Amino acid sequence: MEKRDIAIIGMACAGCAANVERRLKSMEGIEHADVSFTTRCASVTYDSQITNPQMMRDELQKIGFDMAVDNEQNITEIERRKSSLLRKRVITSWCLALLVMALSMKWVKIGDEGFTNQVMLIMALANILWCGRQFYVTAWKQATHGMANMDTLVALSTFISFALSFYNTFWGEQTWSRHGISNHTYFDASVMIITFVLTGRMLEEKAKHSTARAIRALIGLAPKTALIVTKDAEKGSYTTTEVPIATLQRGDIIEVRQGNKIPVDGIVMDNIEVSVSNTSSPTLPPAPFVDESMISGEPAPVAKNANDKVYAGTIVKQGKLLFRASEVGSKTMLAQIIKMVQEAQGSKAPVQRTVDKIAMFFVPSILIIAVITFIVWMMAGGAEALPRAVLSAVSVLVIACPCAMGLATPTALMVGIGKAAQKNILIKDATALERIKNIKAVVIDKTGTLTIPNKDIDFTTTSNKTLEERETLKPHAKEAIEMLHSRDIVTYMMSGDNEDAVAYWARKAGIRHWQSKVMPQDKENIVRNLQSEGLCVAMVGDGINDAQALAAADVSIAMGKGTDIAMDVAQVTLMGTDLRRIYEAIRLSQQTVNTIRQNLFWAFIYNIICIPLAAGVTHLWGMEWQITPMWASALMAFSSISVVLNSLRLYYK
Repeated sequence: MEKRDIAIIGMACAGCAANVERRLKSMEGIEHADVSFTTRCASVTYDSQITNPQMMRDELQKIGFDMAVDNEQNITEIERRKSSLLRKRVITSWCLALLVMALSMKWVKIGDEGFTNQVMLIMALANILWCGRQFYVTAWKQATHGMANMDTLVALSTFISFALSFYNTFWGEQTWSRHGISNHTYFDASVMIITFVLTGRMLEEKAKHSTARAIRALIGLAPKTALIVTKDAEKGSYTTTEVPIATLQRGDIIEVRQGNKIPVDGIVMDNIEVSVSNTSSPTLPPAPFVDESMISGEPAPVAKNANDKVYAGTIVKQGKLLFRASEVGSKTMLAQIIKMVQEAQGSKAPVQRTVDKIAMFFVPSILIIAVITFIVWMMAGGAEALPRAVLSAVSVLVIACPCAMGLATPTALMVGIGKAAQKNILIKDATALERIKNIKAVVIDKTGTLTIPNKDIDFTTTSNKTLEERETLKPHAKEAIEMLHSRDIVTYMMSGDNEDAVAYWARKAGIRHWQSKVMPQDKENIVRNLQSEGLCVAMVGDGINDAQALAAADVSIAMGKGTDIAMDVAQVTLMGTDLRRIYEAIRLSQQTVNTIRQNLFWAFIYNIICIPLAAGVTHLWGMEWQITPMWASALMAFSSISVVLNSLRLYYK
């Protein structure tokens, strides 16, 4: 059995992910398939004798999706082209939407009603054929295989709205007027639906790309080549040869010169073994110093003597290092950190996941309601049976289109992120916005996060330096810890430094729990242990050594002056050095999540109330009033506007 993670292209909601997963599992030779909508990735375990990624791709293309089975450069290029095309379609769709709305609402007049309708028809058709083309392609492929998703509802509602409007433009007056029914077009509804949904998808794409950049940056930490040391049997001397890192094996002797990165994990050899083997009275060269800040988080380069461990991605700052490879490829510590980050980032955002699950049932439910509405009106009979049935079914599809539902989260998110940015807090996604308010434990890295290292120190001679001289507590750090304690949040400090230094700075900051000499895996274990106690855990760090724990935490927070890796992995970045922004982020989280919930509540209430009215349920009580497609499109637009306005209230809180 072979296991492989493959990027999926074209997923728009949790329903899409469920359809892709179900399709893969149905294929012969696939033992297990797990599809994540958040990372747009499928983790597949399969028998390579029976199936392969290309066969999986062919199967997914039948239902409107694609699979990137080539190398990483190709995946990156596909994503870049896809994002660029989506952005162009969003801009074009907004331009067409504004023009159609201006004509529909009679803000702009260009002729009589017939001519105006024909102009709107052309613009709406252009919007459907180019901007919204993918909705129809995917919906058709899904339908041919007995599936449905949000694209199905978008395609049906916009197509029927357009088709009815097309009919009304040329034959509506003579058809409907004799039945006493007003003749209207609904081009604005079809255009606005496509515009809103495309905008939401563009916002999702931005979040996805930040995750991909973090993984690629971690992978880029390891050098591409290494200097392997071999002995010339005839001359009795040692030579170095540059080889690709992929060819290294356990036991190989590797040389790393000053300023270069260590390619794999290993055990330091005594330099005299190879560098001065032909000297009768050798002088032992000074021990090399290695910058392990990406692993330990400590700024001081560490002296490496015989039998000490070294790790891939760390840098030789002084001297020359010779070591024997102990772990290569996927077994190195750097590779394990990358793997853990990938797995943790594959988790789904709770708020959006819930909405997508509801949407999975929402789509077929609306289709069923529309069909039932049509049948009931046809059975009711009378001269107006057919036009009533058609208009009522269209009203249901138009008014139920998930604009408000789709905007509920991203609009509140945009406003919340904007307000946070004004306060120098960068929040990436809805996962952080939902969870920050629930934090009950905060794990804080020491150096670079809680304290500022003194960069003027010569670290090769700091053995006798006191603890103020090496580093300084950040301004307002103690106040920030007290603010967290006021919310009954427990704080923990973790560091790769020695026990005396860690204990000293913990007491200085008012932190009652600390641990010293920790490695990246230890930090992650601490986070996991706190989570097992039922606590919502935030990890605050600034270095590559924190990336593993940041990815595992419920909420990951990086310092703006930290490494790019920490900031890319983290969901929240605090610009500057003020740790009081953690408390401010919690307050903003509470406000933003409350707004998201209000938006979702009103979006669902809107559908619960308006769908029956559009179907004509009031006729059961002898009332002739009913929501027509024209009012349905207006109410649909109003529901979206109300969500946006409610989100904008965040600016004034």
